[in-house]
Amino acid sequence: MNFTRTVCAAALLAVAWGAGAHPTGSNHSGGIATAAGRTGSQAVNPDFDIVHTKITTSGNVAVFHVAVSGKAGNTHPARTGKLAGSSVFSYVWPTTLDPSVVGFDRGAGILAFAVTAHPDFDDTPLYDENGDGNPDNDGDVWHAHWVVLQHDDACGKGALKIVDIPPGAKPKLPKTWPGLPILIDSPGYSPLFKGETLEVRVPFDDIGTVNAAGFDGVTAALRVNASVHDPLVCVVDVFKVASGNLSLPGKVGK
Repeated sequence: MNFTRTVCAAALLAVAWGAGAHPTGSNHSGGIATAAGRTGSQAVNPDFDIVHTKITTSGNVAVFHVAVSGKAGNTHPARTGKLAGSSVFSYVWPTTLDPSVVGFDRGAGILAFAVTAHPDFDDTPLYDENGDGNPDNDGDVWHAHWVVLQHDDACGKGALKIVDIPPGAKPKLPKTWPGLPILIDSPGYSPLFKGETLEVRVPFDDIGTVNAAGFDGVTAALRVNASVHDPLVCVVDVFKVASGNLSLPGKVGK
């Protein structure tokens, strides 16, 4: 995968970054440190204002971590009452991992781990996140996904989308694929929010593959296409990129 294109996409989406230390009193270490505050001339909602991103491993488990200057998970998209045109808010770790590591076809795109919330639809049909006995009504509860991303100018020049599955195509998919016509997995890992931090523990069959990976951190809004077809889900607003240029400089465990 050529990540130069990803760097260009971030620039076209007007995301900027200034290097800096963590806020006073923070105990975060390692990973990617990002200055709090504005990205260029644009103010950032503190709940999506990334100040620290890292991935560590313990045994066969990878821990995805992000910290913001506000309260992680505090801000949700507004409900629209319909799928078409609805919004998804997300905390995302783009990686250099090949999509085949989690059950997609090799070389399918950029594999990213994401924690999302979206009040207008549910894409975790195997799980009941809000515990009310109905697994189909809890999309607004923060939950985890693997997604495969590619560039598509139909989403905006240089922008990214979750890869669509064309009618009749039969790509390789994880067992917990939720049935949507996009390369997405709903594995049921539980996000843990605590103040400014978000962490998710993710098991792997081959943790060595993870230890060799690079990563970045992104907060963003995605949108379901108003016509609900290819491209189905576009990245429409990048709030902040940990590295500033989506160069995936993070090293797991460093």
